[in-house]
Amino acid sequence: MKSIAKTRILLSAITFIIITSLFMGCENNGTETPMNDQQGTAISLEDQEALLFMLEEEKLARDTYIYLDQLWNVNQFANIQNSEQSHINAVANLLDGFGVEHAILPEGEFMNQEIQNLYDTFIEDGALSITEALKVGATIEDLDIVDLEEYQNATSNATIISVYERLQCGSRNHLRSFVLALENVGSTYTPQFLTEVDYSQILNDSSERCGR
Repeated sequence: MKSIAKTRILLSAITFIIITSLFMGCENNGTETPMNDQQGTAISLEDQEALLFMLEEEKLARDTYIYLDQLWNVNQFANIQNSEQSHINAVANLLDGFGVEHAILPEGEFMNQEIQNLYDTFIEDGALSITEALKVGATIEDLDIVDLEEYQNATSNATIISVYERLQCGSRNHLRSFVLALENVGSTYTPQFLTEVDYSQILNDSSERCGR
C-alpha cells in the first residue's frame, strides 16, 4: 500500500490527460472552453485533475461497499454506500458547474488504473471475512481523508475547499464507524495513510454534523 502514495500524482496526471483528450476530440473542434467558477475565476488544471481523481475515489468507496454489503449484509456497508453516493454527486456537481467533462463508468469499473487496482484488491481482501471487510472500509476512509486534505491544501478555490471539507467530515464519521465495528468483533485497525496523531484525534472526537 505504501507505493500508492508515491504513484498517485503521476497516475492522476495520466488519467486527466486521457479523459481530457477523449472529450476534446469531440467538442469545439479541439478548442478548449475556459472553465470558470461561480465568481468567474478560472479553475486550474490541477483543480480539474484533483476533482476527476476524487470523483473516482468516491466511486471506489461506493462500489466497494455495495459489493461487500452483498457479501456480508453489514449495516456499515449498507448505510455508508448511500453517503458515498452523495459524495459522488457533490464532486460531479462541481465538475458540471465548472464545465469539466467527466464520465462515471459502470459499477466496479474505473478510468484510473490505480483506483481500478485498489478496487480489485479491496473486493478480494474483503471477501475473506467480515473482519477483513471492515478493515477494507477503514482503509478506504483513511485514504480518502488524506487525499482530500492534500487536494484541499493545494487549491485556493473557496467553492472546492468547502466541498472537500464536507467530504472529509463524512469520511471521518465513516472511519469512526468502521473502527467501532472492528472493535465489536474483537479486532483493531492500524492507519496506513493518516499519521498516528491525526488518527487518534479523529477517533477521540465525537461524530460530526457535516452540513449540507
